Amino acid sequence: MNATSKDFSALVPQAPPRSRRFAAMMYEGVLLFGPVFVADYAFDSLTQSRNGLTLLSVRQIFLFIVIGLYFLTCWKRSGQTLPMKAWNIRLVTSASGRPSTAQMLLRYALMWILPLITFLTIKGLFYLTGWPGTLILFVSAPFTNLIPTWFTQGQQFLHDRLAGTALIEVNR
Repeated sequence: MNATSKDFSALVPQAPPRSRRFAAMMYEGVLLFGPVFVADYAFDSLTQSRNGLTLLSVRQIFLFIVIGLYFLTCWKRSGQTLPMKAWNIRLVTSASGRPSTAQMLLRYALMWILPLITFLTIKGLFYLTGWPGTLILFVSAPFTNLIPTWFTQGQQFLHDRLAGTALIEVNR
């Protein structure tokens, strides 16, 4: 290995290990409880809903938008949410620049696709088999985004590759 290849490898951003991305996802889930709780409470107050099943589709769309605003605000500000900061992960373009709003919106929308497909598959298995044990598999749906990292270049998420973004390690 010559000096120029060493210099080049130092310039290529390193993808964070899957374990750190998983930890950031878990932390993100805990932190999202707050904004989702407040948004859901506001939704119930504004619509005079008595329980979580009233206006279910509208509620889900509303929460999808609220969660999206949370991510877009954080990514726009610093390229990081609080869990991403804690685990030294940053969202950049595949060329290590700052992602555009369109890229961030596309990334947000695409990151729901694999978990949604998994959710619908599990729901279909439940209806086909009638076995309630299949419902426990719903817990795994959000983590299906990690599967493509074993097969994509640079171990990036599939939604990042499609949106032209990447997660990189940030030096402390």
